Amino acid sequence: MPAPDIDPRLLRAFVAVAEELHFTRAAARLYVAQQALSRDIRRLERELGRELFLRTTRQVSLTGDGERLLPHARRVLDAHAALSAALTDPTDRPLLVDLNTDGMTAARVLARARERAPECELMARFESGLTWAAGEVLAGRLDVTFGRAAGLDPAVLAQLSVQPVRYEPMAVLLPHDHPLAGREAVAMSDMAGETVYAGAGNARTLEWTQLAALLFGTWDISLAPPAPLAVGVAEFQRVMAKTGHPVLAVAGFPPLPGTVLRPLVRPVPLSPLLMVWRKGLDHPGLTALRAASAELAGAEGWMVRPTDSWLPETDSSLMRHR
Repeated sequence: MPAPDIDPRLLRAFVAVAEELHFTRAAARLYVAQQALSRDIRRLERELGRELFLRTTRQVSLTGDGERLLPHARRVLDAHAALSAALTDPTDRPLLVDLNTDGMTAARVLARARERAPECELMARFESGLTWAAGEVLAGRLDVTFGRAAGLDPAVLAQLSVQPVRYEPMAVLLPHDHPLAGREAVAMSDMAGETVYAGAGNARTLEWTQLAALLFGTWDISLAPPAPLAVGVAEFQRVMAKTGHPVLAVAGFPPLPGTVLRPLVRPVPLSPLLMVWRKGLDHPGLTALRAASAELAGAEGWMVRPTDSWLPETDSSLMRHR
């Protein structure tokens, strides 16, 4: 019996559900209605004559046939993307670069890359969180992003290429009237007993909250409960002022009214920043970004790790990756 001629859209739907194991999240990732996604999965199952998912009211899991299909579906989609890329001059389309937050390290890399490759259109995006942005990269809606790659699901990370950019020292954003606000730097031991906000409850930034939890567990710091998701600097400042909690940040975080930013020391906790893109991506803008990152890192010592510093081994290993 000949193999069915499968629409790549159906395979894209299957891979999204297989990776998320949740129809609502997969639909959001693909920017489609959940009903449309469910229809595509049912159609694919009919065309293959196989049940691919076990669905209950509480969970979604892959069947044996689904597990066998997944690596093949990924290869087909990769080949489909490569075919499209082969027939397109890469300079004909913009490279979509997620900076997470403006005014920080990734923005500097982008600015330098634009100087190196003025013929390329490098378009900035602000997706706020590598957990979310990595899915957008795999779906083809972003090309490059930045963040803590060690916090990604291994199945997602396996489809991505990474380049270490910077060991970013962490800092704490304190209300101006906080007892520690008058210090030039705050020792980790002085944070014991504090409750600090680090994005808990925000599904887009799970990698940051996970890193914070590892850090806080060492120094008896409590992770602040979820706060309403704030979009924009003004809203973030308003919500944080309402809760009154200090906020875990990095040393270059933009200033907010009513707060002071203080570096954390003894030891210096590090936020590992990596550039992330889909394996096989070929674009002169990516080449310019990688060169810009290496140039700035060499000139400013971004990849020199402080002697008295803290970073989990899983992150250290990726930061040694070349």
